[in-house]
Amino acid sequence: MSAEASASYFNFLKSLKSRGQSSPWSGGAARWSGSDGEEPLGDRRAGGGEKGPRGPPARLPLLSPSLPQPSPPQPGPAWPSSAANSGPAAAAAAAAMSGPGGRAALALLMLLLLLGLPGLPQARPRYEPTWGSLDARPLPAWFDEAKFGVFIHWGVFSVPSFGSEWFWWYWQKEKREPYVKFMDANYPPGFSYEDFGPLFTAEFFDPNQWADILKASGAKYVVLTSKHHEGFTLWGSKYSWNWNAVDVGPKRDLVAELATSVRNRTDLHFGLYHSLFEWFNPLFLEDATNAFNTSKFPTSKSLPELYEIVTKYQPEIIWSDGDGNAPDTYWNSTSFLAWLYNDSPVRDTVVTNDRWGAGSICAHGGFYTCSDRYNPGRLLPHKWENCMTIDRGSWGYRRDARLRDYLPIEDLVKQLVETVSCGGNLLMNIGPTHDGRIAVVFEERLRQVGSWLEVNGEAIYGTKPWRAQNDTVTPGVWYTFTPKDGKVNAIFLNWPVSGILELGEPQAKPGETQVKLAGYRELLKWVALGEKGMVIALPQLTPQQMPCQWGWTLQLTDVD
Repeated sequence: MSAEASASYFNFLKSLKSRGQSSPWSGGAARWSGSDGEEPLGDRRAGGGEKGPRGPPARLPLLSPSLPQPSPPQPGPAWPSSAANSGPAAAAAAAAMSGPGGRAALALLMLLLLLGLPGLPQARPRYEPTWGSLDARPLPAWFDEAKFGVFIHWGVFSVPSFGSEWFWWYWQKEKREPYVKFMDANYPPGFSYEDFGPLFTAEFFDPNQWADILKASGAKYVVLTSKHHEGFTLWGSKYSWNWNAVDVGPKRDLVAELATSVRNRTDLHFGLYHSLFEWFNPLFLEDATNAFNTSKFPTSKSLPELYEIVTKYQPEIIWSDGDGNAPDTYWNSTSFLAWLYNDSPVRDTVVTNDRWGAGSICAHGGFYTCSDRYNPGRLLPHKWENCMTIDRGSWGYRRDARLRDYLPIEDLVKQLVETVSCGGNLLMNIGPTHDGRIAVVFEERLRQVGSWLEVNGEAIYGTKPWRAQNDTVTPGVWYTFTPKDGKVNAIFLNWPVSGILELGEPQAKPGETQVKLAGYRELLKWVALGEKGMVIALPQLTPQQMPCQWGWTLQLTDVD
């Protein structure tokens, strides 16, 4: 916009102010035209990030012409109507705009809106219920900057706590021998999986303690299993009658309690896992028998639950899972995601994964997971997440685990470093007990990761992949780049006995490049190896003097 246009615009505002009038779009009556009607300008806030409801959505996606719709979000504050802005000032403003000069000023204002005056709210894009449109939505920046989250698998499967969180399926469907023998030996004849529900008691569940452990881990987000494939919901869902944590077992809204504590005591983003299908739900089994040409289950159960958890708990991550070999068209996933991105209370900040129906994994969604424990070891063109679990054999808590089944801290740090250097996030899973405890072994691992991040966090949080992900000369060296200060971070997982570390990738500049060990005050000495590569003399430190364990960061400035 030219300086003359700017001057005319501000002179116009000044002339209105001298008459005691407000600008034409001040107050609640001014409206912004969009593709789906009009929205009050007062609801558009630069930068987004508000978490409260903003009023009912412009429209909810149609699930089926003959099927009931999920409940819409609760209305937010009533926006002022144009009648609220009537009166002497408004009348004077209208009169001022009716003359030739007013019409010219109005035309100028419209031109400024079209050109996009800096500081004015811009039109929000609308996403269509197609993968082409949904996949074009930019991933909210916070997720890539966070890098590290904690996954929590908790449910009725935590009661038998044997073998796997797939206990019900392995016992009743596949009839695997270890599971059948376990039940025969420990429970009376006729005992059903539903009988485990009242035993899921959570009497030791302290959401504040959980939040404190999560904060100590250094994680920046948490994802709780609101419902696994067994169908039991950790909140009092009206779509899961008598098979939820409010009606059965704890008689508590576990989702609400943890969400409140996490938001009050930490800076973590709160997310929810939700299984699309349920192993033994009669409606799903009927749809499957019909080759998914009917959609009774998603319409009456799965989709209403998704709308319910979004409007009630406003999670910033929706971690979908369990498509039951049904396509995304059966789940009506694209319609839900269009509502989530356009009209939900978390539309500005929510992120989603790629598990929305058969064929969508590693192809569609906000970030890709591709498979459990996915760690490609190379840079990918799309944002991805490595969801893995500390217990090698199960995502849920199991009493039959051995010490060797738990990954040591060295392996966890290695997973984190490798994942982040290749552009991914690490989602590290723990499984609490049926009575609501985070087992000591899980707490120890989380606190160990947190202590490592206290020293090396600058090489993890907010970083970007460098031109090389790992070193070409020394194994166990991984690189990240910190954009805010232009540092290259070389994270090495093995301290050389010689005290000399050779790096094959950095191109050092004599007299300019500086090398610093994170957590150590003094600059380190180094020697360039021709055009590429350098040798660094590490400080001679006792174990007590080491800034940390399990991995160390060299911060390199002014290197190519």
